[in-house]
Amino acid sequence: MKPGTITHTIAVLLSSISSLFADSAPAKAPLSKIKASKKSDKLSEDLLVNVDSLVFAPRHLTVLPSQAAERFPWKKDIVTTVFWIGEEPSGNNPVPNRSSSWDKNWTGSYGGFDDPNPSHRSNYIPVRFTPRQNPFYCALPYNDKASTGHRSEAAQVVPWFKEAYQGPGVSVCKGRWVAIRKDNRLVYAQWEDAGPFRTDHWQYVFGNDRPKANLNKGAGLDVSPAVRDYLGLKPTDVTDWKFVDFREVPHGPWSQLGENNTFVISARKSGKALAEGKTDAAKPAVR
Repeated sequence: MKPGTITHTIAVLLSSISSLFADSAPAKAPLSKIKASKKSDKLSEDLLVNVDSLVFAPRHLTVLPSQAAERFPWKKDIVTTVFWIGEEPSGNNPVPNRSSSWDKNWTGSYGGFDDPNPSHRSNYIPVRFTPRQNPFYCALPYNDKASTGHRSEAAQVVPWFKEAYQGPGVSVCKGRWVAIRKDNRLVYAQWEDAGPFRTDHWQYVFGNDRPKANLNKGAGLDVSPAVRDYLGLKPTDVTDWKFVDFREVPHGPWSQLGENNTFVISARKSGKALAEGKTDAAKPAVR
């Protein structure tokens, strides 16, 4: 074979080999020209093709105002006055506090006169006796009780009416926990009377109204001497308040005393259950 013929033959063989490998390898087409047969493949293709230029819009979320997240919002800048169990009527307090809207013998139930004089008090209680009810109490201008049963609007306006209802003779408001704050101090008290001055202002107590004008500069909250002392209030002051569920109330001086105190009641129930459990454990097994 001539040298030229050999060279030509080698060139032809190399060309054939190259064509063979080119035909066996998959063609690398631009991603934008790939067609998918399924929606999921199409989605993957779009992400691959446009990944550098995609702008992801956030999912639609319903964002609630921070206040709406709270079951009971704060009532702010409320004129607050001090009252006490056993208080006699005076110029700005025409109704004596020997009884409350829910207890005709409030002084007797409490155990005596809740003397507001700071020199006659120690550790938030009177020095002469230990109260039989929670010394951290307050009054708001609404009474859910009527002469018989409850007020006609009570079931609609009291937020916890259904869950707290115990019959026509029992108030669903009495004993409810209230948070009260002054500056950086926060105290908890139980709602034990209706006032000041009014007993029907549900639009303020449960709604968005402001307190009505009255003899005490439009006061919308009465607090006990214990609350006064804990917050360092003047006889007439300004505070914020809101309702709270019992599970939100931390332990403090407000959780220690009182037959009406939810903490005391719960502790007694737990102790009784524990004692009953020990009794059952001591019984011989029935075979």
